[in-house]
Amino acid sequence: MSEISRRIAFLLRHRPESAGLILDANGWVPVGDLLAVLPIGRAELDEIVARDEKSRYAVERRADGTEWIRANQGHSRRVAVDLGLAPAAPPEVLFHGTPSRNRASILRDGLLPGSRHHVHLSPDVPTALVVGRRRARDVLVLRVAAAVMAAEGHVFHRSENGVWLTAAVPPRYLMPERTNP
Repeated sequence: MSEISRRIAFLLRHRPESAGLILDANGWVPVGDLLAVLPIGRAELDEIVARDEKSRYAVERRADGTEWIRANQGHSRRVAVDLGLAPAAPPEVLFHGTPSRNRASILRDGLLPGSRHHVHLSPDVPTALVVGRRRARDVLVLRVAAAVMAAEGHVFHRSENGVWLTAAVPPRYLMPERTNP
C-alpha cells in the first residue's frame, strides 16, 4: 500500500479531524474535501481506489451530482460511524488470520474488536492468511463457527468488499485451522 493510500485509510477510518474532515453519520465525506487535503488529483485517487487489493473504499454519486467516498470498514471506535449494513446470515464457517503469538489469549478470551467497531472475518483461508501476514510471518488461522453463532443470536454484517463483521467471537466458537510459517 502506498503512503498516500495509508494516509487515506488513516483519514477515513481513524482520524478525519486531523485534516479537518467531517464524516457524515455513515462515514462518507465529499471527494472534493478529501482531495483538498491530499497532494494528489482525482485521477490518482480513482487509481488508488480501483487498485486497492482489499477494496477498502467505496465511492458514490449522490442525487445532487456530488461524489462521496468512505472506508468500507475498519473504523476506530473513536470515529462515530454507522455503516448502515443490514444484518446478514453468515456462511457456516468464517476465518480469522492473526499472528500465532496471539493464540493463547484468543483461545482464552475470544476475538475482540480492540480499538475497532467490529471483529473482521474472512470468507476463506487464503484471505485470512493474507490478513494475518500483514502483522507477522507466522500466522494462525482460526475457524469461526459463524452459523452456530448466528443461530445463537450473534449478529453478522457483510461489508461491500466481502469482509464479515461481528461484535466479538467468544472462544467456544473458535477452532485453530492451521499455523502457517
